[in-house]
Amino acid sequence: MLRGYVLHTRPYRDNRVIVNLLVDGQGRVDAIARLGGRKNSIRSILQPFQPLLFALSGHGALKNVTQIEAASPAVPLLGNSLYAGLYLNELLIRCLTVEHQAEHLFFNYHQTLLSIAVMLKEQDLRYFELALLQELGTMPSLVLDPLDMPITGEGFYRLLPDKGFMPVYPTSFTAHQFFKGSMLSALANQTLTGDDLFTAKKLMRQLLGSILGNKPLYSRALFKQRQSIAPL
Repeated sequence: MLRGYVLHTRPYRDNRVIVNLLVDGQGRVDAIARLGGRKNSIRSILQPFQPLLFALSGHGALKNVTQIEAASPAVPLLGNSLYAGLYLNELLIRCLTVEHQAEHLFFNYHQTLLSIAVMLKEQDLRYFELALLQELGTMPSLVLDPLDMPITGEGFYRLLPDKGFMPVYPTSFTAHQFFKGSMLSALANQTLTGDDLFTAKKLMRQLLGSILGNKPLYSRALFKQRQSIAPL
């Protein structure tokens, strides 16, 4: 049996649905699941944030779910934490493809859900985004600059596409256009503090933007309806 989470479902035909799954050791897998009759329907467990055990069959891009059961109670996400969980799922749906499945991302996702269920902390979202970008191979080094020199906490850096963080010497008028080395190091070490969170979010939006394109994220719009400043 495999373990995983449902990221999204959509109706298919004949009491079946197409399920986008995040599977431990495999990453994103798309499959067809038969919902079953009224007495034995799996609809109640085929939901986001519900840990699942299941079996898959088939050799094509679209698998078949042959067995499925709840592995444990659903992760209890409420309020802003629920919107943050929807954000994680939307990121995975938008970023993961057949070519980039992120087979090692399951543990990061599971731990992030458990953490935000206790308390939503913006840092956890940044660390998950970091893990996703690293899994996709699009995250620049947070340790060395393009010249193979160490990134220092005292330095300022500009993000150059396909190269990394190049050291710069900003003036008082241009400092807002660059990233502090201390923030980059804190992100790498997962020690972000309040002072770094705004610029860390700015950086992640810039890096994810090249993958997500111009289509806005629905989960961000939902979050902004609840509060003016969103951590997403």
